Amino acid sequence: MTEKIILLVEDNPDDELLMLRALKKNNILNTVHVVRDGREALDYLFAQGDFSDRNINEQPTVILLDLKLPKIDGLEVLKR
Repeated sequence: MTEKIILLVEDNPDDELLMLRALKKNNILNTVHVVRDGREALDYLFAQGDFSDRNINEQPTVILLDLKLPKIDGLEVLKR
């Protein structure tokens, strides 16, 4: 059984910390990968750029996506 991964796309460090605390408090022990803008999110999801060595077949089970992001906003990430 493969591990269920959570992808957190958040540019605000305070919101990132808050989300990670909430997950931990609720005993969500899945691996959480954090990216900080829409470009990084797309790179992660499509295994390109800095994430080109990532196995593209291991996609996150849940994506927590901020809509107001630098570079590429969350709505554009959803479209792609």
